[in-house]
Amino acid sequence: MALTQADLPTMYTLLSNSLSGDDSLRKPAEAALSQSENRPGFCFCLLEVITASDLAAQADVRLLASVYFKNSVSRYWRTRRDSSGISTEEKLHLRQKLLSHLREENYQIAVTLAVLISKIARIDYPKEWPELFSTLSHQIQSADVLTSHRIFMILFRTLKELSTKRLAADQRNFAKISSQFFDYSWQLWQRDAQSILHGFSAVAQSLGADDSEMHNDLYLTCQRWFLCSKIIRQLIIAGFPGDAKSMQEVRPVKDVCPLFLKAIESFLPYYSSFQDKHPKFWDFFKKSCVKLIKILITIQKCHPYSFGDKSVLPPVTDFCLNMIVDPRPELISFEQFLIQCMSMVKTILECKEYKPNLTGRVMGENGVTFEKMKENMSSLVAGVVSSLLPSDRVVILCNVLIRRYFVLSASDVEEWYQNPECFYHEQDSVLWSEKLRPCAEALYIVLFENYSQLLGPVVVSILQEAMNGCPSPVSEITQGLLLKDAAYGAAAYVYYELSNYLSFKDWFNGALSLELSNDHPNMRIIHRKVALILGQWVSEIKDDTRRAVYCALIRLLQDSDLCVRLSAARSLYFHIEDATFSEQEFSDLLPVCWDSCFKLVEEVQEFDSKVQVLNTISALIAHGNGVAPYAKKLVEFFQKAWEESSGENLLQIQLLTALKNFVIALGYQSPLCYNMLLPILQSGLSENSPDELLEDSMLVWEATISHSPSMVPQLLGLFPRLVEILNRSFDHLKVAANITEGYIILGGTEFLNLHASSVAKLLDFVIENSNDKGLLSLLPTVDLLIQCFPLEVPQLISSTLQKLIVICLIGGDDHDPSKTAVKASSAAILARILVMNTNYLAQLTSQPVLLALLQQAGFPIEENILLCLVDVWLDKIDNATLIQRKTLGLALSIILTVRSPQVLDKLDQILSACTSVILGGSEDISEEESSSDNMSPTRPQFPSKEYRKRQIKLSDPVHHSSLENSVRENLQTCAAIHGESFNTAIGRMHPAAFSQLKQALNMT
Repeated sequence: MALTQADLPTMYTLLSNSLSGDDSLRKPAEAALSQSENRPGFCFCLLEVITASDLAAQADVRLLASVYFKNSVSRYWRTRRDSSGISTEEKLHLRQKLLSHLREENYQIAVTLAVLISKIARIDYPKEWPELFSTLSHQIQSADVLTSHRIFMILFRTLKELSTKRLAADQRNFAKISSQFFDYSWQLWQRDAQSILHGFSAVAQSLGADDSEMHNDLYLTCQRWFLCSKIIRQLIIAGFPGDAKSMQEVRPVKDVCPLFLKAIESFLPYYSSFQDKHPKFWDFFKKSCVKLIKILITIQKCHPYSFGDKSVLPPVTDFCLNMIVDPRPELISFEQFLIQCMSMVKTILECKEYKPNLTGRVMGENGVTFEKMKENMSSLVAGVVSSLLPSDRVVILCNVLIRRYFVLSASDVEEWYQNPECFYHEQDSVLWSEKLRPCAEALYIVLFENYSQLLGPVVVSILQEAMNGCPSPVSEITQGLLLKDAAYGAAAYVYYELSNYLSFKDWFNGALSLELSNDHPNMRIIHRKVALILGQWVSEIKDDTRRAVYCALIRLLQDSDLCVRLSAARSLYFHIEDATFSEQEFSDLLPVCWDSCFKLVEEVQEFDSKVQVLNTISALIAHGNGVAPYAKKLVEFFQKAWEESSGENLLQIQLLTALKNFVIALGYQSPLCYNMLLPILQSGLSENSPDELLEDSMLVWEATISHSPSMVPQLLGLFPRLVEILNRSFDHLKVAANITEGYIILGGTEFLNLHASSVAKLLDFVIENSNDKGLLSLLPTVDLLIQCFPLEVPQLISSTLQKLIVICLIGGDDHDPSKTAVKASSAAILARILVMNTNYLAQLTSQPVLLALLQQAGFPIEENILLCLVDVWLDKIDNATLIQRKTLGLALSIILTVRSPQVLDKLDQILSACTSVILGGSEDISEEESSSDNMSPTRPQFPSKEYRKRQIKLSDPVHHSSLENSVRENLQTCAAIHGESFNTAIGRMHPAAFSQLKQALNMT
């Protein structure tokens, strides 16, 4: 039953009780509200509570009502199958009521209402709510400051919501809105900017006089202006197509950007004067300056050519460069603003539209093409950028970045001393746009990329100056030492270009290695940068220096400072993963390296630190030579780390990756870790384990089964879990197929006897429900299973084989390569059964269940199913692999012995197919299957899965059978069965085909 006006008191009581601290009141009220939310009239009652004038003081109840209203709009505004939703009449009333209640004094409620109006607009505008923007624009004309602020809040939220719609019609609607609203919004922005500046001037001259009403009005105007700035951004970004694609000038860019810059310049003088006396305006000032320059960056990225106009790009670039190079003293502490100035310059330097196109022109090309227009515009703007950044200015900027922004401050050093681990992540791992120094480093890297030939000698000169001014024995924290730290950082970041001007070997032997001999605690500053350099310059380290660098990294890994050790661990990871990593030169360092890594992972507290050290350990396991001697320590480490990481899924994923590498590295010695590994594996594969761990747990499972020297009961007992996993999802089907293959090879008869039903269930479910990609993953496993157990398995998986027959006979479009591959593989499996268990295939093709399946699929069951399969074999033999071709050839030769006159109708095709296999592929099969074995002629003490798999393939009856003899013998049988009819059929063969047949069978 619908809720009405009469239910308002009840609704208010429920909302009020929902805020109660008394559970006996709150829980029944929450349950009643939850049951009522899908009833007609629920949103009507909520909105009545929100807008009731006599409840204005009950802000908490009204706010809760607005939250329920917003959630109900999200759930029920669209028509749903399981709910009648909100009626058309109620929606009409709600939309009208919302637009009549714009002057909401409570800010939180106003924000919530703005959000829900935007959600309704996303669904209803323009079809059901065409008057939305016209009503808002009409009311804003005569609104007071508060009402206009709330309207702009609604406009911003709504425009932001609508701008995310991607359909062409929706984008056209937004462009129309932009054209209607831009001029008014822009004029209001300019008026408000003037009012704010006048107001700031009055506040600054008030000498502390308190005029709360004036301040409140001014603050509301500031907030409205700020919203208006964001609206203008939205209109320019989403209301016009990007000019790099359209090559159409976006005129508002030229109007807006210079005045945005002027507003920033007008606000900056108030930074210091408002800081102590007017903190509210000071916060607004900071927020506005940062936001305005962020908007300029966004506009530049969206409309680079319009932004590249001489009225925009030069003043913005000059302003930002001047702020970076020579900021007023009071603005040096305004780090967020400096970060945005650096981001602006970095964006301009990176912009590909501002780089001249070096491609040539097509000869004979007439007219101005689109690409030519872009090339002309890029060249024009590139000239502007070049004029803004002459060589001397680039050199000055580079010097300032290194000498001022790279240098650690006293507060940085203190922060490092108090919490080295936290300092490491803030400086080395933080997003570059969040901190001033990482941002300066990012700008420096881009600057160097653009002017490497100019700046290479400059950076080397700064490096030499810093090293000469602070020799290695010096350990006092002086400006010289801090400059050397900054210069080392500058050299580390641009190793790829600086190597042309600086010999790493000379630098390492002459300075870097000497730095490590000074163990004074203050030298951690330099040691951290040495660790960074050794990791960044890995590609430039030659054989004659590599061993010394490894020793240096191990020494840094034992440093007393956590920040230095984390830097060393990361650099060590880069070396281990590098293609030139020398296991031989590193082998004697392994004991110390393991101990240092284990100790480090225990000492660090941050999640990111643990993951980083785990990555290094994992890489060391994967690339290190001879893990077995350290297996005991690694087992203890993994056991403890897994227990301590309970509930931290991301950390456990890293642990599982390292575990997989550990198992692979141990190889046949992997049982050394089973006491630790198998419980972890069981935990990761259990039903209660988080889904995030499943993929990595399965990869560990695959590695374990592939490298196990023998089957153990715990591993054998895990297999049924694979069926449960695949019943839930096929996301890991490829890995599941490899695991099943491992069980077949390793477990043999014991595995089949214990898990026959699970195997049958798994294969049947996957074959029935998987797509072509999934089938191609699993069919080789089915083939291997039949190859290993030709007499037992076909009866066990008869349901699966019936489905393969259906795939062969009714398999879809043969023009699809994946479907062709599936048919060919399925056909080869059925052919193998005929070769290895001849009588069973005849039984299978005559079973009533199969006939019913085929009839249900529309296949004419009056035909001989076995002979229909022959047609498929003949059709797909050219799409099969070498071993599959031989299998199909043997099966076709066996068909010659079938006592059916229809065989003679296919005799020509059968013999031609067998001839092509004999003449074209048998030698290659032998070479392919035995090539790996020839490399290892003796049986290893503990054969791997791959070795066992090769042995199975080499013992395959198909591999050893002679197709030539089979065809010759079965051809004689066929002749004896059919007599003169056989001679007639042979006579119909084309002479050339018959000649090839005689050649293949060595017939004279």
